[in-house]
Amino acid sequence: MNLLIVDDEPMALEEIREVVLEVKNDICVKCCDNYMDALENAKIKKYDVAFLDISMPCMNGLEIAKNLKDINKNTNIVFITGYSEYAVEAFSINASGYILKPAKKADVKNALDNLRIPVVEDIQTGLRIKCFGNFEVFYNDEPIKFKRTLTKEVLAYLVNLKGATATTNEICAVLFGDKSNENSSKHYFRNLISDLRATLGLYNSEDIFVYKRNSFSVDVSKINCDYYKYLNYDISAVNSYMGEYMKQYSWAELTNGFLISQSEK
Repeated sequence: MNLLIVDDEPMALEEIREVVLEVKNDICVKCCDNYMDALENAKIKKYDVAFLDISMPCMNGLEIAKNLKDINKNTNIVFITGYSEYAVEAFSINASGYILKPAKKADVKNALDNLRIPVVEDIQTGLRIKCFGNFEVFYNDEPIKFKRTLTKEVLAYLVNLKGATATTNEICAVLFGDKSNENSSKHYFRNLISDLRATLGLYNSEDIFVYKRNSFSVDVSKINCDYYKYLNYDISAVNSYMGEYMKQYSWAELTNGFLISQSEK
């Protein structure tokens, strides 16, 4: 699902984005703080849903909604505003929802679950890895559950290396810090590698994991990944990056800094 958020207040824009991603973390979100950027983006990319503030300068949310509908009649419009008096006019243009600020998770979920125009999702088959926002792994668009949290982190670290190899000592240093040289840490790491191979094997994806004695990597040619697509200038991937990369892992901050610098060029 592709979702557009338009609000002239940066803080409100970020708050709405965070709530949306809490409700649906595999959604592609684009934020715009003015009507010109919103309409230009809508001409380039098909948006299934648009969350619009109503009270904005130059062109209000009601007018933006009409323009978005002219561009793509199947875009669902959901108004998020601090004013209730626009509700009648909002629904006169067949809006899918009307949410009062501050947007609550339950209200956003209800709006996305009850869209006026159903969104037909393109199911992506095979393994898919999402690095922007939280690191997540999917198979046939269903999230993969790892037996151990650190197993998932091992895979995340290797994906971050883009095919470069990592040694046991390097990965253990990332996972265990000062305790990385302890025998118990090395033993646990071997369990993590076995768990990773077994988990990927369950989803017919073990071939993405390349391992030799004391050397581990991923085969980037076999991975559908938003980060890799971004590096290849895929427009959809570039638009989906919103300043967050594998945000649950502190070691990923260096890569995120690089991505931020790239996005500002």
